[in-house]
Amino acid sequence: MSTPIVSIRQGIYRILICRPNHRLGNTLLLTPLICELEERYQGAEIDIVSEGDIAEDVFKGFFSVKRVFCLPRRGFKHPVAMLRTLFRIRRTHYDLIIDPTLGSGFARALTRLLRGRFKVGFSDKPTRTLTHAVPHAVAGRHMAQRPINLVRWAANSIKTTSQFYPPLSIRLTRDERAEGASVVAALAASTSRQKEGPVIGIFGNATGTKRYPEVWWTDFVATLHDALPNASIIEIVPAHARSMLGEAWPGYYSSDIRRMAAVLAALDLFVTADCGVMHLGSATGVTTIGLFKATALDVYVPYGGCNTGIDTADASGSDTALRVIERYEATRGSPPLQKAVPRTRRVPAQPAHGAHIGG
Repeated sequence: MSTPIVSIRQGIYRILICRPNHRLGNTLLLTPLICELEERYQGAEIDIVSEGDIAEDVFKGFFSVKRVFCLPRRGFKHPVAMLRTLFRIRRTHYDLIIDPTLGSGFARALTRLLRGRFKVGFSDKPTRTLTHAVPHAVAGRHMAQRPINLVRWAANSIKTTSQFYPPLSIRLTRDERAEGASVVAALAASTSRQKEGPVIGIFGNATGTKRYPEVWWTDFVATLHDALPNASIIEIVPAHARSMLGEAWPGYYSSDIRRMAAVLAALDLFVTADCGVMHLGSATGVTTIGLFKATALDVYVPYGGCNTGIDTADASGSDTALRVIERYEATRGSPPLQKAVPRTRRVPAQPAHGAHIGG
């Protein structure tokens, strides 16, 4: 039965996180939890249950992470491979198993199956699966902060949490950052004239209703370019390797997550719709502004540093660009720019480079 009176503070050396999900954003949203565990249980070793192979790249820079168990995507269609991996995980008896999500039946089933002294997860009712059933009310709103609240509550046996949360991080190496800076410098120099302003990256893709149409982005970039004529604009090209900005700007493409992260880290500003690549930008330390129109901003907004989100609702690309400029200037402590007149359906007066750098 659930025993929330027992505080999980000492004797924690082997930790397992159960987050069987293949999406980039959801995987990156776990990185603050890793940082929290490293601080709370210094010297502990962390294993992670994920899905697909993207987690291996995300957690590559975390010295505390020993093994990332990657279940096959749609694992029930590959039962032999999935069972083989689960049997490997069951060989270890963990001191702490964490189910960090609200409402994932698969994660809870894995937590029940795997062996651990303490098992922590969200539940408003006592359950034999969990030794520490943490009330849903503790979770909070932001997806990256929920598992931190979970661990803090279970470790302290109190119903309050700290105000500080570790930011997302992919922990790029010095060499990775240097390579990314070299690529960004080359792309910025490929424009028609010397630019001394900021280098701004734009990612124009997202899934479903989160995506903005190409004409919206055309208006956005035109206004951005008018207001910041000395800025260098670089398109971050999506996984399908097709420009979302009409091939009008220098573009960077890579199928390698860490290479893309290295390039994002070298930008001065990164603007994107709500998507996994938005969280990737946030995890590199670049100032990231996320644009939201279909999902809850307070659940997924990039936080930490100068990151922020904008609820665009039905705003035009031009109006949204002006708001982005105001936010960016505020982070630099500069006086507000004189507002540019919103433009409509104007193709930017930049040469069409479309220079994709493969990964």
